[in-house]
Amino acid sequence: MTDITVVKLPEKNRYEALLDGNLAGYADYMETDELIIFTHTEVEPEYEGRGVGGALARFSLDEVKATGTKKVMPLGPFYNGYMAKHAEYQPLAFNAKPSNVTD
Repeated sequence: MTDITVVKLPEKNRYEALLDGNLAGYADYMETDELIIFTHTEVEPEYEGRGVGGALARFSLDEVKATGTKKVMPLGPFYNGYMAKHAEYQPLAFNAKPSNVTD
């Protein structure tokens, strides 16, 4: 299987996934000083089931996590579901409790 390349295109407010040099999918976002809001994710039909959406989410969320300056608001259903299934990204969610707070 060919590697999926993900790039951030701030001028378009989107991350794009490329497979064999072709646009395989994208994740649109809006950004504020405190938040990155993922609004829509699309995978081209011919690339569905090949890990494109997961690659987009992993790359973008890892980038947010690495900078440590913003929280994530997943408005689109794909990012919302992805973050719910992957515990390592849940602390990034807007209004998430800090990890040192208990009930």
